[in-house]
Amino acid sequence: MRINQFIKNIFALGLATLLFIACKDSVRNKEAHKETSELVVSKDKKWSERMALSEIHRFPDPTLLDFQKIPRWSYTNGLVLQAMSRVYEETNDQALYNYIYDYANRMIHKDGSIKTYDISNYNLDMIKSGDAIFWLQQNNPEERFKSAMDTLHKQLEGQPMTSEGGYWHKKRYPYQMWLDGVFMAEPFHTKYALEYLDKDETKKVLDKIVLQFDLIEKYNRNPETGLYYHGWDESKEQRWANRETGLSENFWSRGMGWYGMAMVDLLDYLPESHPGHERIQEYLKNYAEAIIKYQDESGTWYQVLDMPEREGNYLEATGSCMFTYTLAKGANKGYLDKSYMEFALKGFNGILEQFISIADNGVISLNKCCGVAGLGGDPYRDGSFDYYINEIIRSNDPKGTGPFVFAALELNR
Repeated sequence: MRINQFIKNIFALGLATLLFIACKDSVRNKEAHKETSELVVSKDKKWSERMALSEIHRFPDPTLLDFQKIPRWSYTNGLVLQAMSRVYEETNDQALYNYIYDYANRMIHKDGSIKTYDISNYNLDMIKSGDAIFWLQQNNPEERFKSAMDTLHKQLEGQPMTSEGGYWHKKRYPYQMWLDGVFMAEPFHTKYALEYLDKDETKKVLDKIVLQFDLIEKYNRNPETGLYYHGWDESKEQRWANRETGLSENFWSRGMGWYGMAMVDLLDYLPESHPGHERIQEYLKNYAEAIIKYQDESGTWYQVLDMPEREGNYLEATGSCMFTYTLAKGANKGYLDKSYMEFALKGFNGILEQFISIADNGVISLNKCCGVAGLGGDPYRDGSFDYYINEIIRSNDPKGTGPFVFAALELNR
C-alpha cells in the first residue's frame, strides 16, 4: 500500500510539474507572438517615413547598410542617409538625425580622415556620402566634417580625365565615363563649391561639372531613341565597348536612373545665371520624353528598357523608383512641364503594386531590385542583355530604397 501511495505521489508531482512547464511555455509563446507582431513602423505614416524607419530596423548599424559585414564608406550609405535627411526635414524625428550622425561619427576620425576611404583609387562612387556630410555640417558644424569634404573635393580636383575633360569613373576603369558617375559626384561638388570656394574657383568647378553632362550627351545618348548607353570607353579597348563608338551595348534602367536623378538634383544648386543651367534643363526634357515612351502599362520600367518582350527581362524596382523621382521632382520644380506628374503618379502606384510588401510589424520591403551591375572588372561584365538580366535580384537594395524615399517625398505619399 505504501509503495502504491508513493508511486501515486510521484505521478501527481510529475503531472503537476509538466502542467507548470506547459503553462510557462504557453506564456512564453504568447509573449513571443506579441513581440513579433508588435508594430515597428506605423501604417499611418507616409511611405517616405515608413521606408526610412524600415531601413533603420533592417540595418540598426548605419555603417552596415547594403548588407555589409564590416563598416565601409560607400555611395549606398550616402544615398540612403541623404534620403533620411530629407525625411527628417519633414518630420523632425530625432531617430533619423541620430542614425545619420552615427554614420559620420564612426566613419570620420577626429582629424577628418575617412575610414576605409583611399583617395588614390579616384573612385567617383566615394563622393556620394559627401551629400550626407554636407547636410550634417549645415545643421551641426564640426571641423572634421569640413575636412572630410575637403578631401573629397581634392579627389575631384585630381580625378583622371578623358582627352576632353570627362572624369574616369574610377582609376581602375581608364578612359571610361559611366552614367552613374555624374550622380555620385556632381550634386555634392556643386554645393561644396558654392559654399566653400572663392568666386574664381567656383566658376572653374561649375564649368567642369557642366562639362560632364555635356560629354554624356555627346557620347552616351542614342539620338534615335533618346535613351542612354550605360558606359562609354574613349579608348575603345574594353571588350564591352563597340569598336567604332566605344559605347556599351544596352540601355540599363538603373544606369539611366542615376543620370536623371543627377540632373534634377544638380538643377537645385547650379545657378540659373550659369549657361549650363538652361542646357541641362533641356537635356532633362529630352530625357523625360524618352523614358515615358518605355514606361510599362503597370507604371514601372524594365531592367533593359527597350526590350520588354524579350525572354528573361523583368520589371525592376530601383530604376522604376529613380525614374519616378526624376519625373516628380522635375514637374514639382518646374524643370519639366506639369504634365509629367501624371507619369510620376502612375510610376509610384505601379511601384506600390509591383514591388512593395508589408510585414505584420509594419516594416515595408522593396522587392525585385537588381542587386548590382557594372562593366568590365573581374569577373568580367560584358554589358550584354544576358548579363543584365542574370545579375542578382534581391529585396531592399539601398539603390532602390533611397530613391523610393525621394519619390514618395516628391509625391507627398
